[in-house]
Amino acid sequence: MRALFPDLDPAQYQRHVLHGPDRIWPESNCYSDLWIEVLQAMGRAPEAAFGFTITQDFEGDQFTFAKPLLEDLEVLYGVVAQELAIYDDVATHVEMQLSMGRLSFVEVDSFFLPDTRGLSYQTNHGKTSIAINRLDRSGRRAEYFHGPGYHVLEGDDFEGVFNGYGDDAPPFLPYVEFVKFPTIAQPAPDPGLAAELLARHLRRRPIGNPIGRFQGLLPMQAEMVANREPGFFHLFAFNTLRQFGANFELLSSHLNWLTGRDDTPGFESCMVIARTAKAAQFQLARACARKRFDSLPGVLQPAVDAYDELVETLESRWGAGR
Repeated sequence: MRALFPDLDPAQYQRHVLHGPDRIWPESNCYSDLWIEVLQAMGRAPEAAFGFTITQDFEGDQFTFAKPLLEDLEVLYGVVAQELAIYDDVATHVEMQLSMGRLSFVEVDSFFLPDTRGLSYQTNHGKTSIAINRLDRSGRRAEYFHGPGYHVLEGDDFEGVFNGYGDDAPPFLPYVEFVKFPTIAQPAPDPGLAAELLARHLRRRPIGNPIGRFQGLLPMQAEMVANREPGFFHLFAFNTLRQFGANFELLSSHLNWLTGRDDTPGFESCMVIARTAKAAQFQLARACARKRFDSLPGVLQPAVDAYDELVETLESRWGAGR
């Protein structure tokens, strides 16, 4: 059974520090979390990849889903990720790519992922992405990256993930990417190059303050959430407060990696945003439970102010006028 990273053991796996228990947001989203752990498995610093986070915007009903840019990954690490056309059984494609030294990122149903026990495993259906490092079709077993860890999938769960692998046609064809690793040894990501990418992303940042725009709508949106089924709160919070809270905590780590310091200018502004988002999530939960929303106007003001300070700091240090 081929493995791209043969030394990994689900029982002994140590997650990256970006997923450490001391983080405000130990997880961000399935795609960013995958790349953090895959880059660690490559022996590379994932912090280098997160300059793009300054481009996150409020999209009216959610914050931009923060996904490391494929062009940045190629420049910084020499990896090339592309869509994999699925015209056969998914496991067949994944097995072929593994045989060619490539990793597949596969969209799957979290209902069948044992590592989501207590959240969605065998209870709720949901879209998420995994990266498959080992695959044994005859033994119905796979090892995969997901979230902040590295896990094993067996038996009926294996069949569920691969859409009833066997004679039955799958109900849909999932989105799959395959990752080509560099064929020659690559140097560690260069902070100077990453700083150039950050400067480019600064030019692409949103017009105005996206957290401020979200704050203006939050009380109204909270009333809508309170009138939905209880589980809807988690969907709303994930796509709003968690998305921008985790996003800017990742940016804080990127800034410190760029300078090799623990107190890089802009770091504390990022952390204020991350902490404020986490506190607001608890306040939102209480407001929805009580159906009283008078505490929500202004709840994100520290993050709104910190965002403006952050942009000014980054422009001064890494922007076009530096």
